[in-house]
Amino acid sequence: MMSSEPALSNVLTEQITCNSAFLKREVIIDTYLPLNVTQPENMSLLLINDGQDLPKMPFNEILNGMLADSKIEPVLCVGIYCGEDRKMEYGTASQADYKGRGAKAGLYTQFVFEELLPLIHETYNVPSFKEKSFAGFSMGGLSALDIVWNHPTEFANVGIFSGSLWWRDKGYREGYDENKNRIMLQQVKNGDYYPWLKFFFECGALDEKADRNHNGIIDAIDDTLDLIKELREKGYDENGIKYIELADGQHDVPTWAKAFPDFLEWGWRKKL
Repeated sequence: MMSSEPALSNVLTEQITCNSAFLKREVIIDTYLPLNVTQPENMSLLLINDGQDLPKMPFNEILNGMLADSKIEPVLCVGIYCGEDRKMEYGTASQADYKGRGAKAGLYTQFVFEELLPLIHETYNVPSFKEKSFAGFSMGGLSALDIVWNHPTEFANVGIFSGSLWWRDKGYREGYDENKNRIMLQQVKNGDYYPWLKFFFECGALDEKADRNHNGIIDAIDDTLDLIKELREKGYDENGIKYIELADGQHDVPTWAKAFPDFLEWGWRKKL
């Protein structure tokens, strides 16, 4: 089922409903299709978790403006709406967190590869894209990173905005060790080096107030910088990692809207 909104000059926004057998729910998907693309095979694909937040930015105007100004190459953006079970569907597919959250992350990954991507290819008659990337906010950012990291041959870039990189397998009162119990950090530490992957991170200085190790830096920033450190030890350098920290940034849509143009230009800057 598909519906569409009046297009801006460079972007057509459409809404698709997908009945997912894996998630046992209807998944709403907003697509942002660049117009006047003469060679669809040269178009990239960007999947975005928490797609219900994109209209609040509004994302279509952000993307339209960047395409109109020739700042970026054509990229089909797909916003995936979360469901009521968001805390179960987002997470790390290999294991749930210490409270059992993320138990359906494996099913969500199957939805992406076995239902969503075939639907996109069929709907837009694009057999293959120039490259595929994934992005998300908060837990959606964790989910995007988990999927990209564990399927590196499928993706090129990942964008993590205020990512829930604290995701842990032990509670603070259960013998928690930040060097061992942050799940995503351990995945990176134990993983391989994929030289083509590129990582974009955004944090806001006002993302939260928690500071578990009392070092004067909020946990959201600490967790992000620690993960970046692990990526650097793997071999990624400034060409593969971009980090922006917004002094007035909070854990909210306006902050992510402010950072998203930087992400788009970093990932798909138009070559002159």
